[in-house]
Parts: sequence; C-alpha cells; structure tokens
Amino acid sequence: MNLRELVSALNDFASPALAESWDNVGLLVEPSPPHTVNTLFLTNDLTEEVMEEAVQKKADLILSYHPPIFTPLKRVTWKTWKERLVVRALENRIGIYSPHTAYDAIPHGVNNWLSKGLGACTSAPLHPSTAPSSPAEGTHRVEFCADAEHLDAVLSKIKDIPEISCLTTLPARIEGEEQTRVSLNCSQKALLEVVALLSQNSLLYHGTEILLLQKPLLPHTGMGRLCTLSEPVSLSAIIERIKGHLRLPHVRVAVGAGRTLDSPVKKAALCAGSGSSVLKGTEADLYLTGEMSHHDVLDAVANGISVVLCEHSNTERGFLSELRDALAVHLQNKINIIVSEKDRDPLQVA
Repeated sequence: MNLRELVSALNDFASPALAESWDNVGLLVEPSPPHTVNTLFLTNDLTEEVMEEAVQKKADLILSYHPPIFTPLKRVTWKTWKERLVVRALENRIGIYSPHTAYDAIPHGVNNWLSKGLGACTSAPLHPSTAPSSPAEGTHRVEFCADAEHLDAVLSKIKDIPEISCLTTLPARIEGEEQTRVSLNCSQKALLEVVALLSQNSLLYHGTEILLLQKPLLPHTGMGRLCTLSEPVSLSAIIERIKGHLRLPHVRVAVGAGRTLDSPVKKAALCAGSGSSVLKGTEADLYLTGEMSHHDVLDAVANGISVVLCEHSNTERGFLSELRDALAVHLQNKINIIVSEKDRDPLQVA
C-alpha cells in the first residue's frame, strides 16, 4: 500500500482526534514520497534494539504505540538515542506512526483488551469522548436580531473578531418590524468580545441568546474503563486472573483499608499505562493500571480501594497481538503485519 493510503486507513481505524490534547499522534516520520509499505511493524516502545529488529525485518512502517518523538527535537544528530531513531528510520526509508491515547479511547482498543483480564464484565469509559467534528467549530452559538440601521455596522465589527465561524443571516419579522436574524459560532474567548460589542446597543443586547454547544458523547469511547463484574470474586482471584492475562509472574498490590485478599471485588476501574489522573476519584473496589504515584496509591488505599500495579507497558504490550489481527482485517490483508520480538518492559525484578 502507498504510505499515505495506509495512514488514512490507520486514521480511520482510530481517529487521531480521539487522542488527548497533550499527546503527539499520527505520522511522525515520513520518508520522501512515493513510499510503498509492504511490511507494517508493531511495537509498544521504539527503542534502538527494536529499530534494529525493524531494519532487519525490512519494515516499511513502524507503528509504535508510544510516540518516540514527544517533546520537540531541536536537531537530528547521532548524539541522543531518540535522534538516532529518526536518522536510522530515514536512512532505511522507514516511516514511524504513533496512535497512543487514540488507541486508549477506542472501543476496540488497549483498555478494552486490558479489561478482559478481569473476567466476564460490562464496562463504560471513565471519561467519555465527544464527537470531534460535531459541531464543527466553536464552543458557543450567539443569536440576535438587528434592524437595517444597525446591521451593517454590527456585522462589520463582528467579522473583525478572531475565532468567529458559521456566521449566517436570515430575514425575520419581530413585532411587525422587518429585521435580520444573525447567528454565529464562536470560541469562549471570542464570546467575550461579541458580548462586549452587542452590549453597546441595549436593543441588540437584551434580545441576544447564547447557547453552549455540547458535542455528543461517543458510545463506548473514552479514557479508562469502569468494569462491573458479572459475579463478584475475591481480590486474590482477580490478581491471578490479571497475572494470567498479562502473562506476568508477579504484580504489585496495595490492599485497601478494611479489605483483605479475600474481600470481594465487584467494580474495577482500570487505565492502561499511567492511570493516576484517569482513575482518581472513581468509586470502585479495585484500581488496575501500570503505574501510579506513591501518594495516589495512599489516597486509594485510605478510601478502601485496592490497587494492582503491573508496570507501565505491561498493561499495553499484550494488545499488539490483538491489534495485528484487527488491522489485518481492516487493511484487507493487503500488507504483511508483524509484532516486535525485542520490545519489552524496561523494568525487571532482580
């Protein structure tokens, strides 16, 4: 497949618009076009060892769940390992694509895979995603009526305000007078300027309506998951299920205050990777994530919530095999898709 065609298909699989605003997702490194992709190489972390593997396996595009380029690069030299990744990618005509939190949000993504380690359960996003393109622009809609005497002057000034969109006018009849109904979308910042402008004319201002534009929630899409088990099981049993699903010999456990390993777990909140900010404040019997800060663990335990930590990438990496099969179907088996054998969590127990 042509690289641009493949990137479009990957964006359809998980829209980059679903990623968190702080994230860096999408095509990060692009060889000069045209670039044909015969082999797509999947990894959780793109390290230098994994890059060497990708080169040896003649990958044309690396899909790295974590973006190897996150903070801006001021130069591309051989000095640091992340710069060397870019150099090697371009030298070997390998593109780099990262989905990261877009894959966290989608219904068929990382958090859905992680929830399978709990056993039979129903789940819902902790922080639901909103439709990225509805409405297309603006946070507020402003509507007001103006007569012919004031219309042109008001519209002229409004058009000079940045972040105004969807400006429309329609004829209207108000209390027997011919007027014009003006409707516009604007940002929060622009709203203040629009209101200030309209307040200069009491007739315009008192007839003004301001609506908050709320984007519809996307079903089963968003950050984290709150999972309700079909049948309550003990904390110790849940721990064993998690270890089996993630293929780990051990995990770290903090037992909630007033709880024991025999205490039942009915609701579990989870977040792949680093879950503190996503899980915080959620009422559940258990928090499942890769890592949390010491003080967030203390807070959870004090509230009677047990915590299971599996290390950051251990809660993500197993998804790659499921992703390989899903992408094969999505891409109609047009390209070869392989999963890295060198990718692994950097931490081990000594």
